[in-house]
Amino acid sequence: MYKVIFMGTPDFSVPILEALAENSLCEVIGVVTQPDRKVGRKKRLTAPPVKKKALEYDIPVFQPEKLSGSDELKDILNLSPDLVITAAYGQYVPTVLLHTPPFKAINVHASLLPKYRGAAPIHYALINGEPETGVTIMYMEKEMDAGDILSQRSLPIEETDTVGSLFDKLSLLGRDLLMDTLPDLFSGEIVPTKQKESEVTYAPMIKPSEEKVDWEESAETIHNKIRGMNPFPGAYTLLSGQRFKLWKAEPIKRKNEEVPGTIVVLNKNECIVACGDDTALSLHEVQSFGKPKMPIRNFLAGALNYLKEGMHFDNE
Repeated sequence: MYKVIFMGTPDFSVPILEALAENSLCEVIGVVTQPDRKVGRKKRLTAPPVKKKALEYDIPVFQPEKLSGSDELKDILNLSPDLVITAAYGQYVPTVLLHTPPFKAINVHASLLPKYRGAAPIHYALINGEPETGVTIMYMEKEMDAGDILSQRSLPIEETDTVGSLFDKLSLLGRDLLMDTLPDLFSGEIVPTKQKESEVTYAPMIKPSEEKVDWEESAETIHNKIRGMNPFPGAYTLLSGQRFKLWKAEPIKRKNEEVPGTIVVLNKNECIVACGDDTALSLHEVQSFGKPKMPIRNFLAGALNYLKEGMHFDNE
């Protein structure tokens, strides 16, 4: 059996770790993940999902705040792994760990590289209205997501997909692709393919300023932004000067005479907002400041006493 170090942190990585722990080709001799963090309103110290799963399999866990130069890095190297596998680890991996193992280090990346290198490939695939996405298994290099490609598998993006649903789908796709790739990697049957630099695009972390909706854009563009930020970080507009989050919506073709951002249809069941390019957006799930997210009908049941047609979602 080949000795493997697995590096990952969120739920996306868990099915991949499970498959590695239960396969007969390799042995997971250690898991590297982020430190426990305080989460929620009560700030409870919580272990990352990958740590919880590793402990179920009695796999040693390493949680350095910074792996480079740490005692944990020395301990990992002393285990003499044959291969390092990463999947949404969320931290820089020192070069020595990338190249010391005989089979080096590979990454399960949630995009069809060279498209969407970076930390938020799923978000940007949705925000940009891509018809498909997928998973790439590639060698890791010092430059982010720039290594040679070992294998890829695509997945169509459905109109109802959100970041949450694609995370789940791509996690399972990445698990299956990795399991199909490892035998050929260990046997030396894979010929790596270099990425085409002319086709490189990037998917950096979403900035807070990018979460705000611009009503001058088309309804389709805004719709893609909403689902590309659901369930995190969440797209928003302003209502009476406070954040008003938009979780689900439907684009509509509609000739508008109103300024984009204006409520053009309002009744107990629907709220439709004028957008750019003669389109409109029907809001389906929203969240007003300090309240839980809810279907638009539930929100309107308590909002029709102050919300009126002709009101404008403030974009300033």
